[in-house]
Amino acid sequence: MPPVAKTIIKKVTATSAIDAEDLLAAEEPLEIKLAYGPANKRTQKSISVTMRTPGNDGELATGFLYTEGIITSAADIVSFEYTGTNNENVVRLSLNDSVMPDTGKLERHFYTTSSCGVCGKASIEAVRIACNIPDRPDSLRLPASLIYLLPDMLRKQQEVFENTGGLHACALFDTNGALLLSREDVGRHNALDKLIGAALIEDILPLDKHILLLSGRASFELIQKAVMAGIKIVAAVGAPSSLAAEMAEEWGMTLIGFLRGERFNIYSGAERILV
Repeated sequence: MPPVAKTIIKKVTATSAIDAEDLLAAEEPLEIKLAYGPANKRTQKSISVTMRTPGNDGELATGFLYTEGIITSAADIVSFEYTGTNNENVVRLSLNDSVMPDTGKLERHFYTTSSCGVCGKASIEAVRIACNIPDRPDSLRLPASLIYLLPDMLRKQQEVFENTGGLHACALFDTNGALLLSREDVGRHNALDKLIGAALIEDILPLDKHILLLSGRASFELIQKAVMAGIKIVAAVGAPSSLAAEMAEEWGMTLIGFLRGERFNIYSGAERILV
C-alpha cells in the first residue's frame, strides 16, 4: 500500500468544530537520473523531476523512460539505484553500453502536457515518431456488461483512496474482466507510468489484449502513454479531453468516458463494444 501521512485537522459542521486525526496521501519529489554511453565515458544526466507518491519508484522510472521513447525494453536498463543523500528521492537508471538514448526526446517532453501551446496535430505526430509498437488490427469485442463491472473492481484495490480520497488509480484487466495490475499515485500520469513500467518489467507488452481503466479523466498525456503500450481499449470514470479523443480516433483506440454504474459514453472505436 502506498504511504500515507497522519495529520490533525479541525472538523467543522454547522453545530460543532472538533479536532480529529486524518490521513493524507504522501507526496514527495522524485528526481530521475540517467547514466548512458560507453563504459569508459559514461554520461549522467538528470532527465525529470516529478511529484509522486513514494513506492514503485523503479516501475515509475522505467515506465517514464519507455513512454517517452527513451528505451524499448526493460533489458535496456542494467541497474536501478537510489542516490539521494539521507533520502530515497533521487534515483539513477544505468543503461546498457549499447543503448544510446535520444535525449532530444526528453526535451520534447512538453508535447505530453495538456497545457502546452503546441497544436494537436503536432502533439499526435510527436507520439507517432516515438512509438515503436506497430498499430496492428485486432478482433477485440467485449460486452458492455463487462465494462460496467470494472470501476467497482478497481475501487476494491484503492486502499489509500478509501482512506484519503487523494490518489489517482489505473488498472489493467484482461478481456475476461480479471484485474491483473493496479497502481496509485497523486499524479495520474505517474500512476500509469508505474503500471506500464510494471508491465514492461514483467515482459507482457504490447498490451493490445487488455483493458486500461482510469479512475479520473482521460487526458491527452494518458492516451499518449496508452498508445505507447499498445493498449486498444481505455475506459475512464471521468471525461476525456478533445485532444485525447482525437488521438484515440487517430490510433484506432476504443475510448470510453463517464463510466459510472451501468452507463458510459464511447468517443471512438465503438465497434469493439457490444451493446
